[in-house]
Amino acid sequence: MYVPAGAYFISLSGRSPGSLSTARIISVAMRNPWTRPELLAAFSLYCRLPFGGLHSRNSEIVRLADAIGRTPSAVAMKLSNIASLDPVITSTGRVGLTSASAADRTMWEEMNSDWDQFVADSQKALESFGFTDPVNDSTSDSVVPEGLDRPIQSTTRVGQGFFRQVVLSAYNGKCCITGLAVPRLLVASHIVPWRHDRTNRVNPRNGLLLSALHDRAFDAGLITINDDMTVRVSPAYADNGFFSTAIYAYDGKPIQRPEKFAPDRDFLAYHRDNIFQS
Repeated sequence: MYVPAGAYFISLSGRSPGSLSTARIISVAMRNPWTRPELLAAFSLYCRLPFGGLHSRNSEIVRLADAIGRTPSAVAMKLSNIASLDPVITSTGRVGLTSASAADRTMWEEMNSDWDQFVADSQKALESFGFTDPVNDSTSDSVVPEGLDRPIQSTTRVGQGFFRQVVLSAYNGKCCITGLAVPRLLVASHIVPWRHDRTNRVNPRNGLLLSALHDRAFDAGLITINDDMTVRVSPAYADNGFFSTAIYAYDGKPIQRPEKFAPDRDFLAYHRDNIFQS
């Protein structure tokens, strides 16, 4: 069983290394239940941190703990509980804590059922704590449509920043096709384009982390992803030297699977059926 270094987990001794006993932490938590704004803030941070970063020494966890008036250990414990609800993590044998509360489970379902609303609510919660979130990189991977009111434009940019950071975190900052790890050359690409489905524009399961080149090829329907998570490349330009080397060479190769928020198979099927040029 793998747990992130420094994270809290249930051990046979009932203690976490260098910490209060797990039982004592749980007892304190029961006396001081998490409020909805605190849960929103914690879930938002969980989405944007890699699994290996769910420990009390993480600077972002320390900052959030200070903002909401809890200890870094308590926040790390909460994030590890959230991890236990994530099927992508648990399916690989990794696990955080196993004491997720009913409120945690409700928030997990709420988040996954309406990502737009979750992003809006969690942003308000973070702002209410005076938490300026540097993890929320506002760098936009897509153009905000013109003609929108300023509040809508602002909300849209927040959503795009959230989407980019969650996808970056899920794929550990590497293009899932090539392994390129230069953030400025990476795009959080929508599987189903925004113009086709605005309800899933911030849903991380509608995202792939791709190099700028492969993002353009994906949008143009020159590459797609099979159900077995292998790359399929259109043969249209197979004889072009650069295309053959930079893109067609990945035909049939497996993508790097994300740590969290695996691509939705229905979204992938939509891309194959409606965008890919076979």
